[in-house]
Amino acid sequence: MIAATEGIVLHSVKYGESSVIATIFTKEFGRQSYMINAARSKKSKNKAGLLQPLFLVELEAYQKQTRDLQRIRTLKSLTTYQDIPFDIVKSTQAIFLAELLYKTIHEQESYPELFEFMKHALLYLDLMDEGKANFHLFFLFHLTEYLGFMPDTTLPGFEGWFDLQKGAVVPFEPSHPLFATKEATAHLVKLALLKINELDQLKIKRRMRDSLLESLVDYYRLHFDTLGEMKSLKVLQEVFS
Repeated sequence: MIAATEGIVLHSVKYGESSVIATIFTKEFGRQSYMINAARSKKSKNKAGLLQPLFLVELEAYQKQTRDLQRIRTLKSLTTYQDIPFDIVKSTQAIFLAELLYKTIHEQESYPELFEFMKHALLYLDLMDEGKANFHLFFLFHLTEYLGFMPDTTLPGFEGWFDLQKGAVVPFEPSHPLFATKEATAHLVKLALLKINELDQLKIKRRMRDSLLESLVDYYRLHFDTLGEMKSLKVLQEVFS
């Protein structure tokens, strides 16, 4: 059948002389792999340009449940970003988050609540200025709610440590190495209370941001064996250095 849906691009790879295979998280069908024939040809008006990390697209596809690779009939931009492709901080965040989402979202079924969270967060990132350096931290933290392992950030006393194994802030430093420092945990607790339009209130130095980011990525690794090495993580940290 021919089906229409909105999508968020997670990954794309060249195929043959002019085609592309794209992995797209769709509103109607979850994660799907699509063949876009002649996407890099002049006649296609460069459809490959729409397949950048976390770009929002509208598509029509020949959808068949028994097939792993679907074929796209039409592809166009859902919303044209004004800033993400041109801002080094935002574009690097998009590349990093796209890699993480590509490695963690595998379900081929509709999850509109997750799709809407991602869509609206990205549209806000495109417009934001103050606090943009904290966007990926906010996204990673709140994504855990939709993936089913949101940590308990209730502070048990005057201080605490984020225990990655327990998925909670605990009152004593854990005896194992999988925990965030006391300072990083304090920032995590504050982050959990902020709305996306309040991210400029999170005053955090670069090294501490890196520490908190690494703890969050390690937390994801405990839940996803597929995460492995995040190639874009070092690039993201270099951009903020």
